Amino acid sequence: MTPLEHKYVEGAPDEPVLLLLHGTGGGPDDLVPIARQLSPASALLAPAGPVSEHGAPRWFRRLAEGVFDHEDVVFRANQLADFVVASREQYGLGDRRLVAIGFSNGANIAAAATLLRPDAVREAVLFAAMSPLPSPPRLDLSGTQVFLSNGEHDPMAPLTSAEGLVRDLRERSADVVAHRHPGGHQVTGNGLVAAAGWLNGERPEQSSRT
Repeated sequence: MTPLEHKYVEGAPDEPVLLLLHGTGGGPDDLVPIARQLSPASALLAPAGPVSEHGAPRWFRRLAEGVFDHEDVVFRANQLADFVVASREQYGLGDRRLVAIGFSNGANIAAAATLLRPDAVREAVLFAAMSPLPSPPRLDLSGTQVFLSNGEHDPMAPLTSAEGLVRDLRERSADVVAHRHPGGHQVTGNGLVAAAGWLNGERPEQSSRT
């Protein structure tokens, strides 16, 4: 058995498998409505965050609001990556396309796994993400593709940190599309439309604002 509690929902074999990563206090079902808007027929792999913060499930420990325990980030990102590798075998996914879909804390762990374990996570859609690590290793991320949607007035994931994540990814040769919206810590309708287009292969710009 894989090491994370999770749910798996079968989907069309010609559609990407979506790895759903919830935010703090959430659970495996939280991002299902978003996933169905992005790719209605996709298989869903939805684990639960293994860390508890005063009873609220999370993906890694933090020392304070916005201050991450970076050692735990690395440990948990590898745990998630190992889960993905094991799930490919457990559910017979083979080399099917897999895309991580994360919000907030879930987006941050997806970003960490993308930076640290390109063998497991090569594509990600990140809503309200920020930089999870101060000095990621200089891995070659050629072939990695990431879509980020961030609010310009997000008090929990400051735009400067999100821009740092974009820079870290691009410096390692990842293909990054950075979508901006005028709101805060949220998933917007325009962000979902842009993410769905990205998921279907549309790459009109490297950055956009709606």
